[in-house]
Amino acid sequence: MKPHSAKQPPGVQTRVVATRVLDAVLHRGRSLKAELSQALPTLADPRDRALVEAICFAVLRQPARFESALSAWMSKPLGYRDGELKALLFVGLAQLDPLKLPAHAALASTVDAARAIGRTHQAGLVNALLRRAQREGVPAGDAHAHWPAWLRERIAADWPQDETAILDASVSEPPMWLRVNRRRTTPADYLQRLRDAGIAADLDENAADALRLEPPVAVAALPGFADGDVSVQDASAQLVIDAMSPASGARVLDACVAPGGKAAHLLERDATLRLSAIDIDAQRLVRVRENLSRLKLGGSIQLAAVDAADTKAWWDGVPFDAVLLDAPCSATGIVRRQPDVLQHRRASDLDALIATQTRLLDALWTTVAPGGVLLYATCSILKAENEAQVEAFLSRTPDAVAEPLDGRFGRPAGAGRQRLPGEHGYDGFYYARLRKRSA
Repeated sequence: MKPHSAKQPPGVQTRVVATRVLDAVLHRGRSLKAELSQALPTLADPRDRALVEAICFAVLRQPARFESALSAWMSKPLGYRDGELKALLFVGLAQLDPLKLPAHAALASTVDAARAIGRTHQAGLVNALLRRAQREGVPAGDAHAHWPAWLRERIAADWPQDETAILDASVSEPPMWLRVNRRRTTPADYLQRLRDAGIAADLDENAADALRLEPPVAVAALPGFADGDVSVQDASAQLVIDAMSPASGARVLDACVAPGGKAAHLLERDATLRLSAIDIDAQRLVRVRENLSRLKLGGSIQLAAVDAADTKAWWDGVPFDAVLLDAPCSATGIVRRQPDVLQHRRASDLDALIATQTRLLDALWTTVAPGGVLLYATCSILKAENEAQVEAFLSRTPDAVAEPLDGRFGRPAGAGRQRLPGEHGYDGFYYARLRKRSA
């Protein structure tokens, strides 16, 4: 990411940062999460960081809408060298709608940002286009036009009655979900602390440790966040631990642990668990350790950077009572939280992901003790990764049997349960609980 001048007014600086993040994601195939992790620390004020995030998400949830507006309003399309300018115009349009920021400040700062990125000669163009948007409004367009055709076809085939609801939910801003650390407080007590701090929140009927905040707030505003009293985690992800439900004192494996939220939740629920956690990406384990440290759980878990499917390289032969496989997947259930998924995902990726899931399932099943459980979970809504994957596993694994899960986990989906994005305010998620028959 290009450096920016520290002398820029904060309003201009935030627009420059948002522009460069979006240019990297939209035009250079970069990850939104990776770009934000580099960009946000350059902004001292948490309000500026929150604004950058809000702008980036607003653009990436419906980029085709802004593309369509520019196409209609410009006699000559922008060239391939104008990616940064296009990103800046998207930043300006998103501020007007859907963010609905005060128009005068949004326009002035965005036009000044054009000069700050070396586009002084095009500042007039930026001003003219944004003033037109202010007068006429940003055309609604097709909010789903940025979805790849192949993916829309799969969703239509898998969920013909729910396709529109899925797409609508995926361009909407989700609620903020918190997971209360049972070792330190209770959901009811923490709810009262939030209300005392002027933060609106509600308990959830399905996820025992969850609180729902709408609108979201900065984590710095959450009472006790730095002390580990609470974490940010969608309710669907929290329900993984209820679906798994290991016995007290069990020997447990989290096979794809990063970023560590589910491992932490296991330990918050039961300090007696003997938990091992692995991930193929050593760099991502840094984040896991940071999260566990904040929650005061760092000494309660064994971490290793290994390929979970290569059991000969890491497994000591002692079986696990419970294994969590939160498998690599298409992330189609969390597009509203990771909208750049639609920028990066290709149809060819799906076959590779399904092959990886299959390899992990078969390998990890060998580590499960007779009578033990493997919980297969994904943040996908595609049947090929979920119910079809589990059905194929059961057909080739005679000592595996699926155990029923109740309605908290969504609708029946083969041997498991499927939650679609937006249902009950949750992310899209799949769960299947697999028991190994005793000898």
